[in-house]
Amino acid sequence: MRKFGLIGYPLTHSFSKKYFASKFEKEGIADCQYDLYEIPDISLFPNILVENPGLEGINVTIPYKEKVIPFLDELDPACQKIGAVNCIKIQEGKLKGYNTDYIGFRQSLEVFLGIDKPKALVLGTGGASKAVIQALTDMGIDFLMVSRNSSENPGWITYEDLAGNPKILESHHLIINTTPVGTFPKTEEMPEINPKYITGMHKVYDLVYNPEKTFLMRSLEARGALVKNGLEMLQLQAEAAWKIWN
Repeated sequence: MRKFGLIGYPLTHSFSKKYFASKFEKEGIADCQYDLYEIPDISLFPNILVENPGLEGINVTIPYKEKVIPFLDELDPACQKIGAVNCIKIQEGKLKGYNTDYIGFRQSLEVFLGIDKPKALVLGTGGASKAVIQALTDMGIDFLMVSRNSSENPGWITYEDLAGNPKILESHHLIINTTPVGTFPKTEEMPEINPKYITGMHKVYDLVYNPEKTFLMRSLEARGALVKNGLEMLQLQAEAAWKIWN
């Protein structure tokens, strides 16, 4: 039996397990299983490897995309540039890290934007944002990072800065949410964006996929924005992971 899985915390509503179970069934892929390994601390990661010696591939989700790196033997060069890992290939006892979030996000965003290259606001500065900002950089899209704490980096702005300066939203027409705010079950929450300054010029890409239409998406769509959730990105990154493992 070939074994694959996902590490993260919490994993109550995992996309990956359902996706791969469905994939194995639809495509007649026998002798494969995909399990969830919910660990409250990354220090428990080696235990998973010891207890599951047959593991060939692991996906990594919040909050371990950066924290898992010291446990790996090697990083894919592109992944090294990004600084976050969401896919691990295990071969002959060696662990190699990749970032398929980058692949999924970039392919999905290119379709969403078409020929447009609007300035972007990236909400959140965690592991998920790393792949997003690398994709934006490679696509030649200017962006501004929005954080709860600007002291982390002098080039970032806070949500307070955003609220106090409407001109930022007037000049940045792509809003990308990389935070988990609005995820089930806290579906009536959203990052601090004032819908008053949103117009039909704006496009909103929310990496959250559950619910299908987040409170952020609904609120800004009501002001004319074009919105998209993170489901397509997840599907694309899952397929990219499967290619890496095989």
